Amino acid sequence: MFDSHEFYKKRFSSHIKETSRYLKYIFNSHMVFAILFFISASAYYYQQWLTQLPENFPTSLIIGVIFGLIVSYSPIRTLLKEPDLVFIIVAENKMGAYFRNSLIYSFVIQLYLLLLCAAAFGPLYFASYPDRQGNIYLLTLVVVLIFKVANLVANWWMLKVREPGIRNTDFFIRTVLNVVIFYFIIKGEMLFAGIVSVIFVGVFLYDYYLSSKQSGIAWDMLVEKDRNRMQAFYRLANMFADVPHLKNRVKKRQWLVNFVSKGIPFEKEATYNYLFRISFIRSGDYLGMYLRLIVLGGLFIYFIPNLWMKLIFAILFLYLSTFQMMTLYQHHRTNMWLDLYPVDNIYRKEAVLKIIYQLSGIQVLIFSLLFLLLGEFVGFILAFAAGVLFTVTFVNGYIKSRLK
Repeated sequence: MFDSHEFYKKRFSSHIKETSRYLKYIFNSHMVFAILFFISASAYYYQQWLTQLPENFPTSLIIGVIFGLIVSYSPIRTLLKEPDLVFIIVAENKMGAYFRNSLIYSFVIQLYLLLLCAAAFGPLYFASYPDRQGNIYLLTLVVVLIFKVANLVANWWMLKVREPGIRNTDFFIRTVLNVVIFYFIIKGEMLFAGIVSVIFVGVFLYDYYLSSKQSGIAWDMLVEKDRNRMQAFYRLANMFADVPHLKNRVKKRQWLVNFVSKGIPFEKEATYNYLFRISFIRSGDYLGMYLRLIVLGGLFIYFIPNLWMKLIFAILFLYLSTFQMMTLYQHHRTNMWLDLYPVDNIYRKEAVLKIIYQLSGIQVLIFSLLFLLLGEFVGFILAFAAGVLFTVTFVNGYIKSRLK
């Protein structure tokens, strides 16, 4: 007798074991230190900024948009795998408990983002509306949880609909309604919030009507979505440890490849220089992460008023980028063709160190020029000198010893 609840417990246990294996590498001492520093520094300057909050600051719009997006984005983690398309699909009418547990698990793992945003926006809410009582904000959070559950269920119903146009339209409409509802709630316009909520209920019931007309569950789509989420997790974990399950995504980006490969001599000593440059550009991991860290670091440098804190954040983001780029060395570890290259392995190590130096140098220059644009000439000199010193020290003292 097939018991889908017991089957889910086994699948869930295997999933937790798999993810926890890599989480211990992601949240290593380096990353924990960086996260704690970010939180502490951000909280300090956030409190200082709240004391000078403008009277016309769009608090209701910002909180409404963020809460609306959070409740709208409610993916379902089914933990299904490709073999299930053959062996489990025949027991679809007995999978009720399995999918119920999937909905509960999806809701629980998404609570952390809700609670994080609720804690972050609490001080802003009370600074903008000092005359309101705390229980009003708590009531708002209860409404957020209710809408989160409703959107999670609606997303599950829409996963039975195969037409992507219908799913995307439904998601867009619900997202707009969620944003408008929470905007009115934060604004204190409860009548308008109630009217839009009635419209949302109509859309919610229509989603149920659409799903009830479907012949069954779109198993292939569920498996594909869960596989894509696990691959996203593996790509993140691959920056900290070797992940054998990772399927590398490759993007063409031909004009960028032509740009970065221009000037590389056609010699065997430059083989790895060419390989790692195009790997950085065409891989789905490195370029995006590198650019995001530069943008985030630039935002911290721009908004934080204290010069020394700006410098600390500049070095911290430089450290994060340099540390992640180190994984380029192992990017092609499963490619047997590299072992056939008639090129000494010493060139491979030199090529990785060279690209790390180049990328770190670009980041140092961007951060330094940002200080200059802010009119802080002393900060420009300090950021450039500290960045170069850190890069040379970190690469020669730490990264060289790790490239094996």
